Amino acid sequence: MSIGRTIQSAIRNYQTGNFREAESLFTRVLKADPGNYQALLFLGILHYQSGEFDRAVHFLRQAAKSNPSDPYVWNNLGTVLKETGQFDESISCYQKALRLNPGMDQVYSNLGSALQAKGTLDAAIDCYQKALHLNPGLADAYYNLGTALMKKGEPDAAESCLNNAIRLNPNFTESYINLGAISEGKKLLKEAILYYQKALQINPSSAEAHFVLACALMLDGNLDEGWKHYEWRWELKDFPGYNIPYPLWDGVFIPGKTILLHTEQGFGDAIQFIRYAPLVAEKGMKVIVQCQKELATLFEKVNGISSIITDGDTIPEVDFHCPLISLPLIFSTKVATIPAKFPYLTVEQQLIDIWKEKIHKTTSRLRIGLVWAGKTSHKRDNLRSFPPDLFTPLLELQDISLYSLQVGSESYDEQKQNKKLALIDYTREIRDFLDTAAIMENLDLVISADTAAAHLAGALGKPVWLLLPFVPDWRWMLDREDSPWYPTMRLFRQTEPGDWEGIIHRVIKELQNLPGKQSFR
Repeated sequence: MSIGRTIQSAIRNYQTGNFREAESLFTRVLKADPGNYQALLFLGILHYQSGEFDRAVHFLRQAAKSNPSDPYVWNNLGTVLKETGQFDESISCYQKALRLNPGMDQVYSNLGSALQAKGTLDAAIDCYQKALHLNPGLADAYYNLGTALMKKGEPDAAESCLNNAIRLNPNFTESYINLGAISEGKKLLKEAILYYQKALQINPSSAEAHFVLACALMLDGNLDEGWKHYEWRWELKDFPGYNIPYPLWDGVFIPGKTILLHTEQGFGDAIQFIRYAPLVAEKGMKVIVQCQKELATLFEKVNGISSIITDGDTIPEVDFHCPLISLPLIFSTKVATIPAKFPYLTVEQQLIDIWKEKIHKTTSRLRIGLVWAGKTSHKRDNLRSFPPDLFTPLLELQDISLYSLQVGSESYDEQKQNKKLALIDYTREIRDFLDTAAIMENLDLVISADTAAAHLAGALGKPVWLLLPFVPDWRWMLDREDSPWYPTMRLFRQTEPGDWEGIIHRVIKELQNLPGKQSFR
């Protein structure tokens, strides 16, 4: 068969979905003609569709060398490079395609997506608008414009764009998911849940739809249904997986068997869900816990844990493994059945006394620990964290000592922060969470943003006031001042998005009204 006829046959197989045969035929063409443009282009597309991005880039680069005047090869190469996070080169490829053919509406939309991924929202929005000017029926461009407007804080305009995308493509799953996010941001939770459920009707295997539905259900207090959808988190593109060479536990308790319980997300999640380890041990199973090294000494004293290993250690031989955050599903946890044995984390008296010598130098009526920021890598950090300067009004209160509990890159540094905020700061001496716990045991109250420190105080049974954004993380639910996860926790919520000053004003008012330390108990 001639090369021309082989290419025609390969293209027919590609068009009819017989991708394996198409790949075989295009590969045969390349053996006879190594620079054949069509074979290189289609092999790049085939490898991209199968998720083999490195191979796709290889073939598409060769195709671009073979025929640099074809805008379609630059568009395809740009798309694969964008998928692999090579945004600068992706942008360059799209721009080359548009120089060759300025009328390619889809390329403008693609270019906008790459620019948006780099954080240049205004340039991205300009590209989406050019795409829609060329083709008002381009659903992708409406969707992309909607996501950019969401990031710019223009939910109403974004909602209009997303509805246009659905008008053009009624099965646009991602548009329903983003409409749900807009509704959730307005605290219209029932409406958000309906959008997420619609997305799942269209695409029952959408991990993102399952995950956002899980979070919305649990934010609404429907934990038992939420846990089921939350298990789809492992299918999310950016979710960290696990590499454990032992069977995943199916939830059947077999006395005498050894199980590895492991953390999967942040410090706060680990602290919140380590409460389930004793419940597994009570069923007769030997419990080993794998956690971040900063938590190891803290978790060593948890009832029922036989041993601790840290991330990176060799995993011992076990019968099963289970992520900590899958345990609430196994135990059919509802709001009314959240394990409530407190404190479930403890500190040896000797370590408490070591810190007592430092902290009790002050004779204030109240000793308060402050935390204002979580990890900057957290997706919601811009919502949950705030500048330490916001705590400055607390200095006006009489007979109160303020201690920094903020560690990491956002730690208190009097050379950089507002010098009016005079905090007592021992954080340079903190080695891990056990030291932080020992400090907390010497304080009367912890006031914290939504960080691991708040979970730690709650797990220790210490009074903790948690400062929350307008729409908080799912675990804090909505419209309540207490938390079923931590009985000594009090929730202070924004009444308007971004209004941290209002929260601090309420905190000061409550502190002024406290007659003494016994008010926290």
